[in-house]
Amino acid sequence: MPDSNFSVFDWMIVAIYLVLTVVIGIYVNRYIRGMSDFLVAGRSLRTKLGIATMIGSELGLVTAMYAAQKGFTGGFAAFHIGLLALVAALVVGFTGMIVVPLREMRVMTIPEYYERRFDSRNLRIFGGALLAISGILNMGMFLKAGAIFVTGLTGMNDPAIIKIVMTVMIVLVLAYTTLGGMISVIITDYIQFVVLSFGLLIAVALSVITLGWTEIVEGVKQVHGTAGFNPFDGEGFGTPYVIWMFFLGLISCNVWQTAVMRACAAESVAVVKQLYIWSSIGFMIRFIIPQFLGICAIAYFLQNPDLGEYFFDADGKINADHSLKAMPVYLSQLLPIGIIGLVGSGMLAAFMSTHDTYLLCWASVLVEDVVNPATRNSLSQKARILLTRVFLFVIAAFLLIWSMWYELGQDLWDYMAVSGAVYFVGAFVVLTGGIYWKKASGLGAWLALLAGTGAIFGLKPVQGLFGLAETFERHSIDSSHVGLATCALSIAMMILGSLFVPDRKTDQSN
Repeated sequence: MPDSNFSVFDWMIVAIYLVLTVVIGIYVNRYIRGMSDFLVAGRSLRTKLGIATMIGSELGLVTAMYAAQKGFTGGFAAFHIGLLALVAALVVGFTGMIVVPLREMRVMTIPEYYERRFDSRNLRIFGGALLAISGILNMGMFLKAGAIFVTGLTGMNDPAIIKIVMTVMIVLVLAYTTLGGMISVIITDYIQFVVLSFGLLIAVALSVITLGWTEIVEGVKQVHGTAGFNPFDGEGFGTPYVIWMFFLGLISCNVWQTAVMRACAAESVAVVKQLYIWSSIGFMIRFIIPQFLGICAIAYFLQNPDLGEYFFDADGKINADHSLKAMPVYLSQLLPIGIIGLVGSGMLAAFMSTHDTYLLCWASVLVEDVVNPATRNSLSQKARILLTRVFLFVIAAFLLIWSMWYELGQDLWDYMAVSGAVYFVGAFVVLTGGIYWKKASGLGAWLALLAGTGAIFGLKPVQGLFGLAETFERHSIDSSHVGLATCALSIAMMILGSLFVPDRKTDQSN
Protein backbone atom coordinates (compact mmCIF):
# COMPACT_ATOMS: atom_id res chain seq x y z
CA MET A 1 0.00 0.00 0.00
CA PRO A 2 1.09 3.62 -0.48
CA ASP A 3 2.57 5.45 2.51
CA SER A 4 0.22 7.37 4.77
CA ASN A 5 0.19 11.17 5.04
CA PHE A 6 0.53 10.76 8.83
CA SER A 7 3.58 12.74 10.02
CA VAL A 8 5.58 13.42 13.19
CA PHE A 9 3.51 16.59 13.68
CA ASP A 10 0.32 14.49 13.63
CA TRP A 11 1.77 12.12 16.21
CA MET A 12 2.43 15.13 18.46
CA ILE A 13 -1.22 16.20 18.18
CA VAL A 14 -2.38 12.72 19.18
CA ALA A 15 0.11 12.45 22.05
CA ILE A 16 -0.90 15.80 23.57
CA TYR A 17 -4.56 14.84 23.48
CA LEU A 18 -4.00 11.45 25.11
CA VAL A 19 -1.95 12.97 27.92
CA LEU A 20 -4.72 15.47 28.63
CA THR A 21 -7.36 12.75 28.96
CA VAL A 22 -5.29 10.82 31.50
CA VAL A 23 -4.70 14.01 33.50
CA ILE A 24 -8.47 14.58 33.61
CA GLY A 25 -9.02 11.09 35.00
CA ILE A 26 -6.47 11.71 37.76
CA TYR A 27 -7.91 15.12 38.60
CA VAL A 28 -11.57 14.09 38.99
CA ASN A 29 -10.67 11.16 41.25
CA ARG A 30 -10.90 13.59 44.19
CA TYR A 31 -14.68 13.95 43.60
CA ILE A 32 -15.51 10.23 44.00
CA ARG A 33 -17.24 9.88 47.36
CA GLY A 34 -19.51 6.87 46.82
CA MET A 35 -20.91 4.33 44.36
CA SER A 36 -23.52 6.78 43.07
CA ASP A 37 -20.78 9.23 42.08
CA PHE A 38 -18.69 6.46 40.52
CA LEU A 39 -21.49 4.88 38.44
CA VAL A 40 -24.07 7.59 37.68
CA ALA A 41 -22.20 10.84 38.51
CA GLY A 42 -24.45 11.56 41.48
CA ARG A 43 -27.51 11.72 39.17
CA SER A 44 -26.63 15.32 38.27
CA LEU A 45 -26.38 15.12 34.47
CA ARG A 46 -28.12 18.03 32.75
CA THR A 47 -29.54 18.25 29.23
CA LYS A 48 -26.75 19.82 27.15
CA LEU A 49 -23.91 17.88 28.74
CA GLY A 50 -26.04 14.74 28.70
CA ILE A 51 -26.67 15.03 24.95
CA ALA A 52 -22.98 15.52 24.22
CA THR A 53 -21.83 12.69 26.45
CA MET A 54 -24.47 10.26 25.17
CA ILE A 55 -23.57 10.93 21.54
CA GLY A 56 -19.89 10.97 22.45
CA SER A 57 -19.99 7.54 24.05
CA GLU A 58 -22.11 6.01 21.28
CA LEU A 59 -20.12 7.68 18.49
CA GLY A 60 -17.06 5.60 19.24
CA LEU A 61 -14.21 4.57 16.99
CA VAL A 62 -15.78 1.14 16.69
CA THR A 63 -19.01 2.86 15.59
CA ALA A 64 -17.12 4.74 12.91
CA MET A 65 -15.40 1.53 11.82
CA TYR A 66 -18.46 -0.71 11.55
CA ALA A 67 -20.58 2.07 10.04
CA ALA A 68 -17.90 2.84 7.45
CA GLN A 69 -17.63 -0.86 6.68
CA LYS A 70 -21.40 -1.00 6.10
CA GLY A 71 -21.18 2.01 3.80
CA PHE A 72 -18.36 0.33 1.91
CA THR A 73 -20.16 -3.04 1.61
CA GLY A 74 -23.72 -1.68 1.23
CA GLY A 75 -23.50 1.74 -0.43
CA PHE A 76 -26.08 4.48 0.16
CA ALA A 77 -28.65 1.83 1.13
CA ALA A 78 -26.80 1.55 4.46
CA PHE A 79 -28.18 4.98 5.40
CA HIS A 80 -31.41 3.28 6.48
CA ILE A 81 -29.64 2.16 9.67
CA GLY A 82 -29.05 5.75 10.78
CA LEU A 83 -32.48 6.97 9.70
CA LEU A 84 -34.20 4.23 11.70
CA ALA A 85 -32.02 5.05 14.71
CA LEU A 86 -33.30 8.64 14.46
CA VAL A 87 -36.93 7.49 14.41
CA ALA A 88 -36.40 5.09 17.31
CA ALA A 89 -34.74 7.75 19.49
CA LEU A 90 -37.59 10.18 18.80
CA VAL A 91 -40.14 7.53 19.77
CA VAL A 92 -38.34 6.99 23.07
CA GLY A 93 -37.87 10.73 23.64
CA PHE A 94 -41.52 11.69 23.13
CA THR A 95 -43.04 8.68 24.90
CA GLY A 96 -40.42 8.08 27.60
CA MET A 97 -40.69 4.39 26.72
CA ILE A 98 -38.94 2.25 29.35
CA VAL A 99 -36.26 4.81 30.29
CA VAL A 100 -38.59 7.20 32.16
CA PRO A 101 -40.05 4.47 34.41
CA LEU A 102 -36.50 3.27 35.12
CA ARG A 103 -35.38 6.80 36.02
CA GLU A 104 -38.42 7.29 38.25
CA MET A 105 -37.51 4.09 40.09
CA ARG A 106 -33.95 5.45 40.51
CA VAL A 107 -32.35 2.18 39.49
CA MET A 108 -28.68 2.15 38.49
CA THR A 109 -28.83 -0.96 36.30
CA ILE A 110 -31.50 -2.92 34.41
CA PRO A 111 -31.08 -6.17 36.43
CA GLU A 112 -31.85 -4.12 39.54
CA TYR A 113 -35.27 -3.56 37.98
CA TYR A 114 -35.73 -7.32 37.58
CA GLU A 115 -35.39 -7.83 41.32
CA ARG A 116 -37.71 -4.99 42.23
CA ARG A 117 -40.43 -5.88 39.73
CA PHE A 118 -40.41 -9.67 40.11
CA ASP A 119 -39.15 -9.88 43.70
CA SER A 120 -36.39 -12.30 42.73
CA ARG A 121 -32.75 -11.88 43.69
CA ASN A 122 -31.81 -14.91 41.58
CA LEU A 123 -33.41 -13.35 38.50
CA ARG A 124 -31.37 -10.22 39.07
CA ILE A 125 -28.16 -12.24 39.42
CA PHE A 126 -28.89 -14.25 36.28
CA GLY A 127 -29.94 -11.16 34.35
CA GLY A 128 -26.84 -9.31 35.50
CA ALA A 129 -24.53 -12.15 34.49
CA LEU A 130 -26.24 -12.47 31.11
CA LEU A 131 -26.04 -8.72 30.54
CA ALA A 132 -22.35 -8.59 31.45
CA ILE A 133 -21.39 -11.61 29.33
CA SER A 134 -23.30 -10.33 26.33
CA GLY A 135 -21.93 -6.82 26.75
CA ILE A 136 -18.35 -7.94 27.13
CA LEU A 137 -18.63 -10.14 24.04
CA ASN A 138 -20.27 -7.23 22.23
CA MET A 139 -17.22 -5.06 22.78
CA GLY A 140 -14.89 -7.97 22.07
CA MET A 141 -13.86 -6.55 18.69
CA PHE A 142 -13.51 -2.93 19.82
CA LEU A 143 -9.77 -3.24 20.36
CA LYS A 144 -9.12 -4.93 17.03
CA ALA A 145 -11.21 -2.34 15.19
CA GLY A 146 -9.33 0.45 16.94
CA ALA A 147 -5.94 -1.07 16.17
CA ILE A 148 -6.88 -1.61 12.51
CA PHE A 149 -7.87 2.05 12.31
CA VAL A 150 -4.63 3.29 13.89
CA THR A 151 -2.40 1.09 11.73
CA GLY A 152 -4.39 1.86 8.57
CA LEU A 153 -4.38 5.61 9.19
CA THR A 154 -0.70 5.83 10.11
CA GLY A 155 0.61 3.39 7.51
CA MET A 156 1.91 0.86 10.05
CA ASN A 157 0.97 -2.17 7.95
CA ASP A 158 2.87 -4.82 9.90
CA PRO A 159 0.22 -7.18 11.43
CA ALA A 160 2.34 -7.64 14.56
CA ILE A 161 2.00 -3.94 15.35
CA ILE A 162 -1.76 -4.33 15.71
CA LYS A 163 -1.30 -6.33 18.93
CA ILE A 164 1.04 -3.71 20.37
CA VAL A 165 -1.40 -0.93 19.50
CA MET A 166 -4.30 -2.81 21.12
CA THR A 167 -2.33 -3.21 24.35
CA VAL A 168 -1.36 0.47 24.53
CA MET A 169 -4.91 1.62 23.82
CA ILE A 170 -6.55 -0.50 26.51
CA VAL A 171 -3.98 0.62 29.11
CA LEU A 172 -4.75 4.27 28.38
CA VAL A 173 -8.48 3.71 28.75
CA LEU A 174 -8.02 1.87 32.04
CA ALA A 175 -5.88 4.68 33.45
CA TYR A 176 -8.59 7.29 33.65
CA THR A 177 -11.70 5.11 33.81
CA THR A 178 -10.38 3.31 36.89
CA LEU A 179 -9.48 6.57 38.58
CA GLY A 180 -12.48 8.74 37.78
CA GLY A 181 -15.50 6.53 37.14
CA MET A 182 -18.57 8.10 35.51
CA ILE A 183 -17.47 11.66 36.35
CA SER A 184 -14.31 11.32 34.24
CA VAL A 185 -16.32 9.51 31.56
CA ILE A 186 -18.78 12.40 31.25
CA ILE A 187 -16.09 15.09 31.16
CA THR A 188 -13.90 13.32 28.61
CA ASP A 189 -16.91 12.30 26.53
CA TYR A 190 -17.80 15.97 26.12
CA ILE A 191 -14.30 16.88 24.94
CA GLN A 192 -14.17 13.87 22.64
CA PHE A 193 -17.56 14.71 21.15
CA VAL A 194 -16.33 18.17 20.12
CA VAL A 195 -12.99 16.96 18.72
CA LEU A 196 -14.50 14.07 16.79
CA SER A 197 -17.33 16.18 15.35
CA PHE A 198 -14.91 18.67 13.80
CA GLY A 199 -12.64 15.91 12.52
CA LEU A 200 -15.41 13.99 10.78
CA LEU A 201 -16.97 17.10 9.23
CA ILE A 202 -13.60 18.12 7.80
CA ALA A 203 -13.12 14.61 6.36
CA VAL A 204 -16.55 14.69 4.71
CA ALA A 205 -16.00 18.13 3.19
CA LEU A 206 -12.61 17.15 1.79
CA SER A 207 -14.07 13.93 0.38
CA VAL A 208 -16.76 15.72 -1.60
CA ILE A 209 -14.35 18.41 -2.83
CA THR A 210 -11.66 15.90 -3.83
CA LEU A 211 -13.77 13.14 -5.36
CA GLY A 212 -16.85 14.96 -6.64
CA TRP A 213 -20.45 13.93 -5.97
CA THR A 214 -21.00 12.36 -9.39
CA GLU A 215 -17.97 10.08 -9.02
CA ILE A 216 -19.10 8.99 -5.56
CA VAL A 217 -22.58 8.02 -6.82
CA GLU A 218 -21.20 6.30 -9.92
CA GLY A 219 -18.77 4.30 -7.78
CA VAL A 220 -21.63 2.87 -5.71
CA LYS A 221 -23.60 2.09 -8.86
CA GLN A 222 -20.63 0.28 -10.42
CA VAL A 223 -19.92 -1.91 -7.37
CA HIS A 224 -23.38 -2.45 -5.84
CA GLY A 225 -25.91 -1.71 -8.57
CA THR A 226 -29.46 -0.85 -7.47
CA ALA A 227 -28.91 -2.67 -4.15
CA GLY A 228 -26.51 0.12 -3.23
CA PHE A 229 -29.40 2.61 -3.16
CA ASN A 230 -32.46 0.56 -2.12
CA PRO A 231 -32.22 -1.10 1.33
CA PHE A 232 -35.25 -3.32 0.53
CA ASP A 233 -33.49 -4.89 -2.46
CA GLY A 234 -32.99 -8.60 -1.74
CA GLU A 235 -29.57 -8.51 -3.41
CA GLY A 236 -28.43 -6.19 -0.65
CA PHE A 237 -29.93 -5.73 2.81
CA GLY A 238 -33.54 -6.86 2.28
CA THR A 239 -36.78 -6.21 4.21
CA PRO A 240 -36.06 -8.48 7.23
CA TYR A 241 -32.76 -6.69 7.75
CA VAL A 242 -34.49 -3.28 7.71
CA ILE A 243 -37.03 -4.45 10.31
CA TRP A 244 -34.20 -5.82 12.45
CA MET A 245 -32.42 -2.46 12.25
CA PHE A 246 -35.46 -0.60 13.59
CA PHE A 247 -35.62 -3.00 16.52
CA LEU A 248 -31.91 -2.43 17.15
CA GLY A 249 -32.56 1.32 17.07
CA LEU A 250 -35.05 0.99 19.91
CA ILE A 251 -32.68 -1.24 21.82
CA SER A 252 -29.75 1.14 21.57
CA CYS A 253 -31.96 3.84 23.09
CA ASN A 254 -33.85 2.26 25.93
CA VAL A 255 -32.51 -1.19 26.80
CA TRP A 256 -28.78 -1.14 26.16
CA GLN A 257 -27.19 -0.53 29.55
CA THR A 258 -24.75 2.18 28.45
CA ALA A 259 -27.65 4.37 27.29
CA VAL A 260 -29.68 3.54 30.41
CA MET A 261 -26.74 4.69 32.56
CA ARG A 262 -27.01 8.12 30.93
CA ALA A 263 -30.76 8.23 31.58
CA CYS A 264 -30.27 7.20 35.20
CA ALA A 265 -27.59 9.88 35.60
CA ALA A 266 -30.00 12.57 34.34
CA GLU A 267 -31.12 15.29 36.71
CA SER A 268 -34.85 14.68 36.14
CA VAL A 269 -37.43 12.89 33.98
CA ALA A 270 -37.78 16.02 31.83
CA VAL A 271 -34.04 15.91 31.17
CA VAL A 272 -34.32 12.22 30.20
CA LYS A 273 -36.88 13.00 27.49
CA GLN A 274 -34.97 15.99 26.17
CA LEU A 275 -31.84 13.87 26.17
CA TYR A 276 -33.34 11.38 23.72
CA ILE A 277 -35.19 13.91 21.57
CA TRP A 278 -32.07 15.97 20.88
CA SER A 279 -29.73 12.97 20.81
CA SER A 280 -31.85 11.43 18.02
CA ILE A 281 -29.96 13.55 15.49
CA GLY A 282 -26.70 12.27 16.89
CA PHE A 283 -27.91 8.66 16.74
CA MET A 284 -28.50 9.17 13.02
CA ILE A 285 -25.31 11.09 12.28
CA ARG A 286 -23.09 8.58 14.10
CA PHE A 287 -24.03 6.08 11.38
CA ILE A 288 -24.43 8.23 8.29
CA ILE A 289 -21.18 10.23 8.40
CA PRO A 290 -18.88 7.21 8.76
CA GLN A 291 -21.01 5.31 6.23
CA PHE A 292 -20.52 8.17 3.78
CA LEU A 293 -16.76 7.98 4.28
CA GLY A 294 -16.94 4.25 3.52
CA ILE A 295 -18.90 5.08 0.37
CA CYS A 296 -16.28 7.66 -0.63
CA ALA A 297 -13.62 4.98 -0.21
CA ILE A 298 -15.31 3.00 -3.00
CA ALA A 299 -14.89 5.86 -5.46
CA TYR A 300 -11.33 6.54 -4.36
CA PHE A 301 -10.20 2.92 -4.70
CA LEU A 302 -11.82 2.65 -8.11
CA GLN A 303 -9.77 5.66 -9.19
CA ASN A 304 -6.56 4.18 -7.73
CA PRO A 305 -6.02 0.65 -9.11
CA ASP A 306 -3.11 -0.14 -6.75
CA LEU A 307 -5.44 0.13 -3.76
CA GLY A 308 -8.39 -1.27 -5.73
CA GLU A 309 -6.60 -4.60 -6.13
CA TYR A 310 -6.49 -4.94 -2.34
CA PHE A 311 -10.13 -4.05 -1.68
CA PHE A 312 -11.85 -5.57 -4.74
CA ASP A 313 -11.61 -9.06 -6.20
CA ALA A 314 -11.11 -9.94 -9.87
CA ASP A 315 -14.86 -9.56 -10.57
CA GLY A 316 -14.96 -6.06 -9.10
CA LYS A 317 -16.75 -7.21 -5.95
CA ILE A 318 -15.70 -6.09 -2.49
CA ASN A 319 -13.14 -8.26 -0.69
CA ALA A 320 -14.92 -8.96 2.60
CA ASP A 321 -11.68 -9.83 4.41
CA HIS A 322 -10.29 -6.32 3.85
CA SER A 323 -13.45 -4.21 4.01
CA LEU A 324 -12.92 -3.12 7.63
CA LYS A 325 -9.66 -1.42 6.63
CA ALA A 326 -11.26 0.64 3.85
CA MET A 327 -12.08 3.81 5.76
CA PRO A 328 -8.77 4.31 7.64
CA VAL A 329 -6.70 3.55 4.53
CA TYR A 330 -8.83 5.98 2.52
CA LEU A 331 -8.37 8.73 5.12
CA SER A 332 -4.63 8.08 5.23
CA GLN A 333 -4.44 9.03 1.54
CA LEU A 334 -7.01 11.83 1.53
CA LEU A 335 -6.22 13.99 4.56
CA PRO A 336 -3.27 16.42 4.62
CA ILE A 337 -0.71 16.76 7.42
CA GLY A 338 -2.23 18.37 10.52
CA ILE A 339 -5.79 17.53 9.53
CA ILE A 340 -5.02 13.83 9.64
CA GLY A 341 -3.63 14.29 13.15
CA LEU A 342 -6.83 16.06 14.21
CA VAL A 343 -9.00 13.31 12.75
CA GLY A 344 -6.75 10.69 14.33
CA SER A 345 -7.11 12.38 17.72
CA GLY A 346 -10.87 12.54 17.27
CA MET A 347 -11.10 8.87 16.39
CA LEU A 348 -8.86 7.85 19.29
CA ALA A 349 -11.02 10.10 21.47
CA ALA A 350 -14.02 8.19 20.22
CA PHE A 351 -12.31 4.89 20.98
CA MET A 352 -11.59 5.92 24.55
CA SER A 353 -15.04 7.45 24.95
CA THR A 354 -16.79 4.20 24.08
CA HIS A 355 -14.37 2.00 26.00
CA ASP A 356 -14.56 3.98 29.23
CA THR A 357 -18.35 3.87 29.20
CA TYR A 358 -18.60 0.20 28.33
CA LEU A 359 -15.87 -0.98 30.70
CA LEU A 360 -17.43 0.93 33.58
CA CYS A 361 -20.87 -0.31 32.62
CA TRP A 362 -20.08 -4.02 32.57
CA ALA A 363 -17.83 -3.88 35.63
CA SER A 364 -20.56 -2.13 37.60
CA VAL A 365 -23.17 -4.65 36.47
CA LEU A 366 -21.01 -7.51 37.73
CA VAL A 367 -20.63 -5.79 41.10
CA GLU A 368 -24.11 -4.35 41.59
CA ASP A 369 -26.17 -7.14 40.02
CA VAL A 370 -24.15 -10.30 40.51
CA VAL A 371 -21.63 -10.16 43.36
CA ASN A 372 -23.37 -7.76 45.74
CA PRO A 373 -26.81 -9.45 45.54
CA ALA A 374 -25.13 -12.87 45.89
CA THR A 375 -23.61 -11.66 49.18
CA ARG A 376 -27.02 -10.29 50.27
CA ASN A 377 -25.89 -6.68 49.78
CA SER A 378 -23.21 -6.96 52.46
CA LEU A 379 -20.47 -5.13 50.55
CA SER A 380 -19.51 -1.65 51.71
CA GLN A 381 -19.29 1.35 49.39
CA LYS A 382 -15.50 1.17 49.48
CA ALA A 383 -15.47 -2.55 48.72
CA ARG A 384 -17.86 -2.12 45.78
CA ILE A 385 -15.77 0.62 44.20
CA LEU A 386 -12.61 -1.45 44.68
CA LEU A 387 -14.26 -4.53 43.19
CA THR A 388 -15.52 -2.49 40.24
CA ARG A 389 -11.98 -1.37 39.55
CA VAL A 390 -10.73 -4.96 39.76
CA PHE A 391 -13.36 -6.05 37.23
CA LEU A 392 -12.27 -3.23 34.93
CA PHE A 393 -8.81 -4.83 34.70
CA VAL A 394 -10.17 -8.37 34.33
CA ILE A 395 -12.53 -7.37 31.52
CA ALA A 396 -9.77 -5.40 29.79
CA ALA A 397 -7.48 -8.44 29.86
CA PHE A 398 -10.21 -10.64 28.38
CA LEU A 399 -10.90 -8.13 25.63
CA LEU A 400 -7.24 -8.04 24.68
CA ILE A 401 -7.09 -11.84 24.37
CA TRP A 402 -10.45 -12.11 22.57
CA SER A 403 -9.55 -9.44 20.01
CA MET A 404 -6.35 -11.24 19.18
CA TRP A 405 -7.81 -14.63 18.24
CA TYR A 406 -11.52 -14.38 17.38
CA GLU A 407 -12.26 -14.43 13.64
CA LEU A 408 -15.30 -12.34 12.69
CA GLY A 409 -16.59 -14.17 9.62
CA GLN A 410 -19.13 -11.34 9.05
CA ASP A 411 -19.36 -7.55 9.09
CA LEU A 412 -18.40 -6.04 12.44
CA TRP A 413 -21.82 -4.38 12.84
CA ASP A 414 -23.59 -7.72 12.42
CA TYR A 415 -21.28 -9.35 15.00
CA MET A 416 -22.09 -6.61 17.49
CA ALA A 417 -25.82 -6.80 16.80
CA VAL A 418 -25.87 -10.57 17.41
CA SER A 419 -23.65 -10.59 20.50
CA GLY A 420 -25.73 -7.79 22.01
CA ALA A 421 -28.98 -9.54 21.09
CA VAL A 422 -28.05 -12.45 23.37
CA TYR A 423 -29.00 -10.12 26.20
CA PHE A 424 -31.18 -7.36 24.79
CA VAL A 425 -33.84 -9.46 23.03
CA GLY A 426 -34.93 -11.02 26.30
CA ALA A 427 -34.32 -7.82 28.27
CA PHE A 428 -36.51 -5.75 25.95
CA VAL A 429 -39.34 -8.24 26.34
CA VAL A 430 -38.94 -8.42 30.13
CA LEU A 431 -38.77 -4.65 30.56
CA THR A 432 -41.69 -3.97 28.24
CA GLY A 433 -43.78 -6.70 29.83
CA GLY A 434 -42.79 -5.82 33.38
CA ILE A 435 -43.49 -2.11 32.99
CA TYR A 436 -46.61 -2.17 30.82
CA TRP A 437 -48.28 -5.53 31.57
CA LYS A 438 -49.41 -6.15 35.14
CA LYS A 439 -49.69 -9.91 34.61
CA ALA A 440 -46.05 -10.34 33.65
CA SER A 441 -44.60 -12.91 36.06
CA GLY A 442 -41.20 -14.04 37.28
CA LEU A 443 -41.38 -17.29 35.32
CA GLY A 444 -42.27 -15.37 32.17
CA ALA A 445 -39.23 -13.16 32.74
CA TRP A 446 -36.95 -16.18 33.22
CA LEU A 447 -38.22 -17.85 30.05
CA ALA A 448 -37.95 -14.64 28.01
CA LEU A 449 -34.34 -14.08 29.03
CA LEU A 450 -33.43 -17.72 28.31
CA ALA A 451 -35.16 -17.64 24.92
CA GLY A 452 -33.28 -14.46 24.00
CA THR A 453 -29.94 -16.26 24.25
CA GLY A 454 -30.88 -18.10 21.03
CA ALA A 455 -29.68 -15.02 19.15
CA ILE A 456 -26.15 -16.45 19.51
CA PHE A 457 -26.86 -18.60 16.46
CA GLY A 458 -26.53 -15.46 14.36
CA LEU A 459 -22.74 -15.65 14.78
CA LYS A 460 -20.93 -17.44 11.95
CA PRO A 461 -18.50 -19.39 14.18
CA VAL A 462 -21.42 -20.66 16.30
CA GLN A 463 -23.25 -21.78 13.16
CA GLY A 464 -20.15 -23.67 12.12
CA LEU A 465 -19.74 -25.22 15.57
CA PHE A 466 -23.26 -26.70 15.42
CA GLY A 467 -23.04 -27.66 11.75
CA LEU A 468 -25.62 -25.08 10.68
CA ALA A 469 -23.49 -22.85 8.45
CA GLU A 470 -24.29 -24.63 5.17
CA THR A 471 -28.00 -24.87 5.99
CA PHE A 472 -28.22 -21.17 6.82
CA GLU A 473 -26.34 -20.23 3.67
CA ARG A 474 -28.43 -22.51 1.47
CA HIS A 475 -31.68 -20.99 2.74
CA SER A 476 -30.27 -17.41 2.84
CA ILE A 477 -30.77 -17.16 6.61
CA ASP A 478 -28.72 -14.30 8.02
CA SER A 479 -28.35 -12.71 11.45
CA SER A 480 -31.47 -10.55 10.99
CA HIS A 481 -33.66 -13.63 10.48
CA VAL A 482 -32.18 -15.26 13.59
CA GLY A 483 -32.68 -12.09 15.62
CA LEU A 484 -36.32 -11.59 14.63
CA ALA A 485 -37.14 -15.25 15.23
CA THR A 486 -35.52 -15.11 18.66
CA CYS A 487 -37.49 -11.99 19.52
CA ALA A 488 -40.77 -13.68 18.58
CA LEU A 489 -39.84 -16.71 20.70
CA SER A 490 -38.94 -14.53 23.68
CA ILE A 491 -42.30 -12.71 23.50
CA ALA A 492 -44.15 -16.02 23.32
CA MET A 493 -42.26 -17.37 26.34
CA MET A 494 -43.01 -14.25 28.36
CA ILE A 495 -46.73 -14.48 27.61
CA LEU A 496 -47.03 -18.23 28.16
CA GLY A 497 -44.94 -18.27 31.34
CA SER A 498 -46.88 -15.35 32.83
CA LEU A 499 -50.33 -16.76 31.99
CA PHE A 500 -49.68 -20.32 33.13
CA VAL A 501 -47.66 -19.47 36.26
CA PRO A 502 -48.64 -15.97 37.47
CA ASP A 503 -47.01 -14.31 40.46
CA ARG A 504 -49.11 -14.25 43.61
CA LYS A 505 -48.47 -10.54 44.09
CA THR A 506 -49.75 -9.91 40.55
CA ASP A 507 -52.94 -11.87 41.23
CA GLN A 508 -53.64 -9.87 44.39
CA SER A 509 -53.06 -6.54 42.68
CA ASN A 510 -55.51 -7.43 39.93
